[in-house]
Amino acid sequence: MGKLFDARRVLQHIFMVLVVLVCLFPILWMCIISLKTVGEKISGFNALIIQHPTLDNFKQLFNLIPVWSNLYNSVFTTVIGTLTTLFFCALAGFAFAKYRFPGRDVLFYFVVATMMISAEAGAIPLFVIMRKLNLINNLWSLIIPRIATAVGIFYLRQYIIEVPDELIDAARIDGCKDFSIFTRIVVPIIQPALAAWASLTIIARWNDFFWPLLFLNKTAKFTLMVSVSMLPISDGLATPWQVVLSGTTLVIVPSIIMYLCMQLFQKSENFAGAVKG
Repeated sequence: MGKLFDARRVLQHIFMVLVVLVCLFPILWMCIISLKTVGEKISGFNALIIQHPTLDNFKQLFNLIPVWSNLYNSVFTTVIGTLTTLFFCALAGFAFAKYRFPGRDVLFYFVVATMMISAEAGAIPLFVIMRKLNLINNLWSLIIPRIATAVGIFYLRQYIIEVPDELIDAARIDGCKDFSIFTRIVVPIIQPALAAWASLTIIARWNDFFWPLLFLNKTAKFTLMVSVSMLPISDGLATPWQVVLSGTTLVIVPSIIMYLCMQLFQKSENFAGAVKG
Protein backbone atom coordinates (compact mmCIF):
# COMPACT_ATOMS: atom_id res chain seq x y z
CA MET A 1 0.00 0.00 0.00
CA GLY A 2 2.86 2.34 0.86
CA LYS A 3 4.61 1.68 -2.45
CA LEU A 4 1.37 2.35 -4.34
CA PHE A 5 0.94 5.62 -2.47
CA ASP A 6 4.54 6.65 -3.25
CA ALA A 7 4.11 5.79 -6.94
CA ARG A 8 0.95 7.90 -7.05
CA ARG A 9 2.78 10.85 -5.53
CA VAL A 10 5.62 10.46 -8.03
CA LEU A 11 3.14 10.46 -10.92
CA GLN A 12 1.43 13.53 -9.49
CA HIS A 13 4.73 15.37 -9.27
CA ILE A 14 5.68 14.36 -12.82
CA PHE A 15 2.32 15.59 -14.08
CA MET A 16 2.71 18.92 -12.27
CA VAL A 17 6.23 19.37 -13.65
CA LEU A 18 4.93 18.75 -17.17
CA VAL A 19 2.15 21.29 -16.67
CA VAL A 20 4.66 23.86 -15.41
CA LEU A 21 6.94 23.24 -18.40
CA VAL A 22 4.03 23.68 -20.81
CA CYS A 23 3.09 26.96 -19.12
CA LEU A 24 6.68 28.23 -19.05
CA PHE A 25 7.54 27.29 -22.63
CA PRO A 26 5.92 30.35 -24.29
CA ILE A 27 7.72 32.65 -21.85
CA LEU A 28 11.04 30.90 -22.45
CA TRP A 29 10.50 31.09 -26.21
CA MET A 30 9.68 34.80 -25.95
CA CYS A 31 12.83 35.57 -23.94
CA ILE A 32 15.03 33.58 -26.36
CA ILE A 33 13.59 35.28 -29.47
CA SER A 34 14.20 38.70 -27.90
CA LEU A 35 17.93 37.88 -27.84
CA LYS A 36 18.13 36.76 -31.49
CA THR A 37 19.34 38.77 -34.46
CA VAL A 38 16.87 39.70 -37.17
CA GLY A 39 18.05 37.00 -39.60
CA GLU A 40 17.77 34.07 -37.21
CA LYS A 41 14.92 31.58 -37.22
CA ILE A 42 12.06 32.32 -34.80
CA SER A 43 9.71 29.38 -35.44
CA GLY A 44 10.00 25.69 -34.66
CA PHE A 45 12.08 24.02 -31.97
CA ASN A 46 15.27 25.19 -33.72
CA ALA A 47 14.29 28.69 -32.60
CA LEU A 48 15.35 27.73 -29.06
CA ILE A 49 18.98 27.75 -30.22
CA ILE A 50 20.62 31.18 -30.13
CA GLN A 51 23.45 31.43 -32.62
CA HIS A 52 24.39 35.07 -32.09
CA PRO A 53 22.88 36.45 -28.85
CA THR A 54 22.46 40.21 -28.91
CA LEU A 55 20.86 43.06 -26.97
CA ASP A 56 20.32 45.17 -30.09
CA ASN A 57 16.58 44.46 -29.96
CA PHE A 58 16.36 46.10 -26.55
CA LYS A 59 18.44 49.04 -27.78
CA GLN A 60 16.05 49.50 -30.67
CA LEU A 61 13.13 49.23 -28.27
CA PHE A 62 14.57 52.05 -26.16
CA ASN A 63 14.86 54.14 -29.33
CA LEU A 64 11.24 53.52 -30.31
CA ILE A 65 9.52 54.23 -26.97
CA PRO A 66 10.45 56.13 -23.77
CA VAL A 67 11.00 52.96 -21.75
CA TRP A 68 12.28 54.61 -18.57
CA SER A 69 9.40 57.08 -18.23
CA ASN A 70 6.87 54.36 -19.10
CA LEU A 71 8.49 52.03 -16.56
CA TYR A 72 8.26 54.74 -13.89
CA ASN A 73 4.57 55.23 -14.71
CA SER A 74 3.91 51.50 -14.36
CA VAL A 75 5.81 51.23 -11.08
CA PHE A 76 4.17 54.34 -9.63
CA THR A 77 0.61 53.31 -10.47
CA THR A 78 1.23 49.72 -9.36
CA VAL A 79 2.85 50.53 -6.00
CA ILE A 80 0.65 53.48 -5.00
CA GLY A 81 -2.47 51.81 -6.35
CA THR A 82 -1.76 48.63 -4.40
CA LEU A 83 -0.98 50.42 -1.13
CA THR A 84 -4.08 52.64 -1.28
CA THR A 85 -6.31 49.73 -2.23
CA LEU A 86 -4.99 47.59 0.63
CA PHE A 87 -5.51 50.38 3.15
CA PHE A 88 -9.01 51.47 2.16
CA CYS A 89 -10.33 47.97 1.42
CA ALA A 90 -9.07 46.75 4.80
CA LEU A 91 -10.52 49.82 6.54
CA ALA A 92 -13.92 49.34 4.90
CA GLY A 93 -13.81 45.61 5.61
CA PHE A 94 -13.08 46.38 9.26
CA ALA A 95 -16.08 48.71 9.45
CA PHE A 96 -18.43 46.18 7.83
CA ALA A 97 -17.12 43.31 9.99
CA LYS A 98 -16.86 44.86 13.46
CA TYR A 99 -19.18 47.87 13.61
CA ARG A 100 -22.94 47.92 13.92
CA PHE A 101 -24.72 50.90 12.37
CA PRO A 102 -28.09 51.45 10.65
CA GLY A 103 -28.14 50.12 7.09
CA ARG A 104 -24.83 48.27 7.44
CA ASP A 105 -26.04 45.03 5.85
CA VAL A 106 -27.94 46.83 3.09
CA LEU A 107 -24.88 48.91 2.25
CA PHE A 108 -22.66 45.82 2.26
CA TYR A 109 -25.02 43.93 -0.05
CA PHE A 110 -25.05 46.96 -2.35
CA VAL A 111 -21.25 46.93 -2.46
CA VAL A 112 -21.24 43.20 -3.22
CA ALA A 113 -23.89 43.69 -5.91
CA THR A 114 -21.59 46.08 -7.80
CA MET A 115 -19.30 43.10 -8.42
CA MET A 116 -21.84 41.90 -11.01
CA ILE A 117 -21.42 45.09 -13.06
CA SER A 118 -18.64 45.13 -15.62
CA ALA A 119 -15.99 47.77 -14.90
CA GLU A 120 -16.07 48.83 -18.55
CA ALA A 121 -19.76 49.75 -18.15
CA GLY A 122 -18.69 52.76 -16.08
CA ALA A 123 -15.94 53.85 -18.47
CA ILE A 124 -17.79 56.84 -19.93
CA PRO A 125 -18.99 58.29 -16.57
CA LEU A 126 -15.50 57.80 -15.11
CA PHE A 127 -13.91 59.52 -18.09
CA VAL A 128 -16.27 62.51 -17.69
CA ILE A 129 -15.49 62.71 -13.97
CA MET A 130 -11.72 62.52 -14.54
CA ARG A 131 -11.97 65.22 -17.21
CA LYS A 132 -13.90 67.54 -14.88
CA LEU A 133 -11.24 66.94 -12.22
CA ASN A 134 -8.50 67.73 -14.79
CA LEU A 135 -6.97 64.29 -14.27
CA ILE A 136 -6.79 63.21 -17.91
CA ASN A 137 -3.14 62.41 -18.71
CA ASN A 138 -2.51 62.23 -14.97
CA LEU A 139 -1.36 59.00 -13.32
CA TRP A 140 -3.74 59.59 -10.42
CA SER A 141 -6.64 58.88 -12.82
CA LEU A 142 -5.50 55.24 -12.71
CA ILE A 143 -5.44 55.17 -8.90
CA ILE A 144 -8.37 57.21 -7.56
CA PRO A 145 -11.28 55.38 -9.30
CA ARG A 146 -10.07 52.03 -7.90
CA ILE A 147 -8.89 53.22 -4.52
CA ALA A 148 -11.33 50.72 -2.98
CA THR A 149 -12.86 47.80 -4.87
CA ALA A 150 -15.91 45.71 -4.04
CA VAL A 151 -13.94 42.48 -4.39
CA GLY A 152 -11.22 43.71 -2.04
CA ILE A 153 -13.71 44.93 0.57
CA PHE A 154 -15.62 41.64 0.44
CA TYR A 155 -12.47 39.51 0.65
CA LEU A 156 -10.89 41.36 3.57
CA ARG A 157 -14.20 41.71 5.40
CA GLN A 158 -14.63 37.93 5.34
CA TYR A 159 -11.17 37.59 6.87
CA ILE A 160 -11.57 40.36 9.47
CA ILE A 161 -14.89 38.95 10.67
CA GLU A 162 -12.93 35.97 12.07
CA VAL A 163 -10.87 38.24 14.34
CA PRO A 164 -12.07 37.57 17.91
CA ASP A 165 -14.31 40.35 19.26
CA GLU A 166 -12.68 39.79 22.66
CA LEU A 167 -9.41 41.25 21.36
CA ILE A 168 -11.14 44.40 20.17
CA ASP A 169 -13.19 44.76 23.37
CA ALA A 170 -10.07 44.31 25.50
CA ALA A 171 -8.28 46.99 23.48
CA ARG A 172 -11.18 49.41 23.95
CA ILE A 173 -11.18 48.76 27.71
CA ASP A 174 -7.46 49.59 27.73
CA GLY A 175 -8.26 52.93 26.08
CA CYS A 176 -7.16 52.10 22.55
CA LYS A 177 -8.80 54.27 19.88
CA ASP A 178 -10.59 52.73 16.91
CA PHE A 179 -7.89 53.55 14.36
CA SER A 180 -5.23 52.18 16.70
CA ILE A 181 -7.24 48.98 17.06
CA PHE A 182 -7.25 48.70 13.29
CA THR A 183 -3.53 49.35 12.80
CA ARG A 184 -2.16 47.55 15.90
CA ILE A 185 -4.48 44.57 16.23
CA VAL A 186 -6.45 43.90 13.06
CA VAL A 187 -3.74 44.59 10.46
CA PRO A 188 -1.11 42.26 12.04
CA ILE A 189 -3.69 39.46 12.28
CA ILE A 190 -4.83 39.75 8.66
CA GLN A 191 -1.32 39.99 7.17
CA PRO A 192 -1.72 36.72 5.18
CA ALA A 193 -4.92 38.06 3.60
CA LEU A 194 -3.27 41.40 2.86
CA ALA A 195 -0.32 39.63 1.22
CA ALA A 196 -2.64 37.51 -0.93
CA TRP A 197 -4.71 40.50 -2.01
CA ALA A 198 -1.57 42.55 -2.65
CA SER A 199 -0.18 39.88 -5.00
CA LEU A 200 -3.41 39.88 -7.04
CA THR A 201 -3.59 43.67 -7.09
CA ILE A 202 0.02 44.10 -8.16
CA ILE A 203 -0.40 41.78 -11.14
CA ALA A 204 -3.70 43.43 -12.12
CA ARG A 205 -2.29 46.96 -11.90
CA TRP A 206 0.93 46.10 -13.72
CA ASN A 207 -0.91 44.37 -16.58
CA ASP A 208 -3.65 47.00 -16.76
CA PHE A 209 -4.33 48.05 -20.35
CA PHE A 210 -7.88 49.38 -20.70
CA TRP A 211 -7.81 52.20 -18.15
CA PRO A 212 -4.38 53.64 -19.10
CA LEU A 213 -5.48 53.58 -22.73
CA LEU A 214 -8.66 55.44 -21.79
CA PHE A 215 -7.27 58.12 -19.47
CA LEU A 216 -3.81 58.69 -20.99
CA ASN A 217 -3.13 59.95 -24.52
CA LYS A 218 0.47 61.15 -24.32
CA THR A 219 3.31 58.73 -24.98
CA ALA A 220 5.34 60.00 -22.03
CA LYS A 221 2.40 59.26 -19.71
CA PHE A 222 1.73 55.74 -20.99
CA THR A 223 2.38 52.74 -18.81
CA LEU A 224 4.84 50.17 -20.16
CA MET A 225 2.03 47.80 -21.13
CA VAL A 226 0.29 50.39 -23.34
CA SER A 227 3.52 51.68 -24.83
CA VAL A 228 4.71 48.21 -25.83
CA SER A 229 1.33 47.39 -27.37
CA MET A 230 1.74 50.39 -29.69
CA LEU A 231 5.10 49.33 -31.09
CA PRO A 232 5.22 49.46 -34.90
CA ILE A 233 4.43 45.94 -36.08
CA SER A 234 6.01 46.26 -39.50
CA ASP A 235 9.41 47.31 -40.75
CA GLY A 236 9.23 47.41 -44.51
CA LEU A 237 8.14 43.94 -45.63
CA ALA A 238 8.92 42.12 -42.39
CA THR A 239 7.58 42.32 -38.84
CA PRO A 240 10.38 42.94 -36.28
CA TRP A 241 9.22 40.20 -33.93
CA GLN A 242 12.51 40.28 -32.05
CA VAL A 243 11.89 43.91 -31.04
CA VAL A 244 8.22 43.29 -30.28
CA LEU A 245 9.06 40.30 -28.09
CA SER A 246 11.83 42.20 -26.32
CA GLY A 247 9.19 44.73 -25.26
CA THR A 248 6.85 41.92 -24.23
CA THR A 249 9.68 40.43 -22.16
CA LEU A 250 10.13 43.73 -20.33
CA VAL A 251 6.44 43.68 -19.45
CA ILE A 252 5.94 40.03 -18.50
CA VAL A 253 9.14 39.07 -16.68
CA PRO A 254 8.84 41.78 -13.94
CA SER A 255 5.23 40.74 -13.27
CA ILE A 256 6.33 37.12 -12.77
CA ILE A 257 9.13 38.21 -10.42
CA MET A 258 6.74 40.41 -8.42
CA TYR A 259 4.24 37.58 -8.11
CA LEU A 260 6.89 35.13 -6.90
CA CYS A 261 8.16 37.68 -4.36
CA MET A 262 4.65 38.23 -3.01
CA GLN A 263 4.15 34.47 -2.77
CA LEU A 264 7.28 34.18 -0.64
CA PHE A 265 6.08 37.03 1.56
CA GLN A 266 2.67 35.44 1.89
CA LYS A 267 4.18 32.12 2.97
CA SER A 268 6.41 33.85 5.50
CA GLU A 269 3.37 35.53 7.01
CA ASN A 270 1.11 32.47 7.06
CA PHE A 271 1.28 32.21 10.85
CA ALA A 272 1.70 35.90 11.61
CA GLY A 273 -1.98 36.21 12.42
CA ALA A 274 -2.28 33.18 14.62
CA VAL A 275 -4.33 33.76 17.75
CA LYS A 276 -4.23 31.42 20.73
CA GLY A 277 -7.62 29.96 21.48
